[in-house]
Amino acid sequence: MREAKREDDDTNALDELAGLLRRAEADGTPIAPLTELRPGLDLASAYAVQDANTRLRLAAGERLAGRKVGLTSLPMQRQLGVDEPDFGVLFESMLIPDGGTVATRGLIAPRAEAEIAFVLGRRLAGPDVSVADAAGAVARVLLAVEVIDSRIADWRIQLADTVADNASSARVVVGPAVEATTELLASLADEAVELSVDGVSAAEGRGAEVLGDPLAAVAWLARTLHPFGAGIEAGELVLAGAVHASLPLTPGTTLSVRSGRLPALTATVR
Repeated sequence: MREAKREDDDTNALDELAGLLRRAEADGTPIAPLTELRPGLDLASAYAVQDANTRLRLAAGERLAGRKVGLTSLPMQRQLGVDEPDFGVLFESMLIPDGGTVATRGLIAPRAEAEIAFVLGRRLAGPDVSVADAAGAVARVLLAVEVIDSRIADWRIQLADTVADNASSARVVVGPAVEATTELLASLADEAVELSVDGVSAAEGRGAEVLGDPLAAVAWLARTLHPFGAGIEAGELVLAGAVHASLPLTPGTTLSVRSGRLPALTATVR
């Protein structure tokens, strides 16, 4: 009986944290770090909070578009003071087409990061997925700008905070996709990606910043989803992670991302 009560108490506490994040996002009012509100919050519990909000959004009619892998580069890990990757869920309502507008209204402290992204051609799952397996599952490759935002005040996050907060994801500008040829996939570690603001270079990095190869992030995601009984499904979008430290998103500016082999994208911020 005591064990059952303890489990119920834990579930109620995690549901309460999930509710705090939902209200913070809806109101645009940040909250204290969850790791302060619930000291000892571990990654398993943080992913449970993320999953609770994911299930509610799906039940409300939102559609899953894919997943993001975050904190895959040393610059981002240093910026946020963490030391391992995480993942979050992408919904169709978060996607913005190339040439579209990123509305900052309702966001709290948005930041932008350029990424290499993939669309899978077949399901990828299992505990031992390799980079070669990931390359074989990818159908298309593209550039993207992820807009991250934290429902935690002043970005005072530990890893468990951002995991619970859907890996701090908010919006994604999706560039034109091209076929994932063997030659292209083999070159992605060397792909130089540049983010410009109003035509002026603001940040850049190579694909190798992302776990040595962006495809390694796809493989990591598949392996990490396995204990949750999940995988990456055919047709899903996967963001591999930023190639540089994130930049503040400023209304009234235009973002553009370019690289040597992938089609460029642009977006207006308002």
